[in-house]
Amino acid sequence: MSDYLIVGGGVIGMMMARELSTAGADVTLVDRRGCAEESSWAGGGIVSPLYPWRYKDPITALATWSQSSYVLLAQELLEETGYDPELRQKGMFMVSVEDADEARRWAAKHHRPLTTVDADFLYQKEPHLKEGFGEALWMPEVASIRNPRLGRSLRQSLVGRDNVTVLEHQPLESLIIEGEQVKGIKTNKGEVRADKTIIAAGSWSGELVKPLGLNVPVEPVRGQMMIFKAPQGLVNRVVLMDGRYVIPRNDGRVLIGSTMEHTGFEKETTEEARASLYETAINIVPELADHPIEHHWAGLRPGSPEGVPFIGTVPGYENLYMNAGHFRNGLVLAPASTRLLADQLLGRTPIIDPAAYMLSGRVTSV
Repeated sequence: MSDYLIVGGGVIGMMMARELSTAGADVTLVDRRGCAEESSWAGGGIVSPLYPWRYKDPITALATWSQSSYVLLAQELLEETGYDPELRQKGMFMVSVEDADEARRWAAKHHRPLTTVDADFLYQKEPHLKEGFGEALWMPEVASIRNPRLGRSLRQSLVGRDNVTVLEHQPLESLIIEGEQVKGIKTNKGEVRADKTIIAAGSWSGELVKPLGLNVPVEPVRGQMMIFKAPQGLVNRVVLMDGRYVIPRNDGRVLIGSTMEHTGFEKETTEEARASLYETAINIVPELADHPIEHHWAGLRPGSPEGVPFIGTVPGYENLYMNAGHFRNGLVLAPASTRLLADQLLGRTPIIDPAAYMLSGRVTSV
């Protein structure tokens, strides 16, 4: 019987296990598939909210703490595991931004590096962009990370620890409820018990607590993406235009994303999205038309009201917790979200005020 049972082996769940086990706790991590095979694998990996000034302050607070921690995290994971998460600190351009004045006001308020640059600066840095952009917003400190490789390094970090048990391909069948206590879960392979249980199951998190009579508004939002097999140097930095983006990888591949579709738990790709993503890609970098599409996929984001995640105790169950509902920013917010919940669980001073993320007052009865 572990101190903590974490339901969900995505980036949030694995970072949660890493945080708690580093503090000396015994942790069991359970996932319905393999670790990091859902949205943690499918996302783009930009270590910043898209158009960050359009989000509420609670998102900014988590993102700011997380962004400053990723450099050390990536270094630690590479040293621990030999797997490089491929953190690229190259910055992000945003072109054709209609509310640039609001962006500059946000940056001044939160002391974030964001400037307006002219066309000469933009095309000096990214000469293969479509011609005609007169200026861009430039955030030089924004990084990107390669999601699948981050997931692999986090998993390897956990399986190498004596106080962590990783159980994969074990779908949750029910919570083990005794009175007002959750004692663990039943999976297709039996019971897994712990003193405290943490739900970090992404889009499925709300479904898992419905048997408790609670409605936590976390719902799946499908996103489709593609990747081009391009040469190194075609794109060097994240470029955002009209809500979509291109992201370069170290080997030259260029990722384009993403759609926003409310289709429930349907995760199939569509020809319509493929055509739309392709058009967006060549409208940002025309030379991508000369390179093959290597893969087209879809994932499910855990949508929540205004994208503010649910972090804390599940009402009515002192030993049941949740860390879910990060919408488009799960990877961005993961280090801060997991540290914040770990602080509460371990009796430490929270890194930021937890009030905005608590479930109390934000959930209803079914």
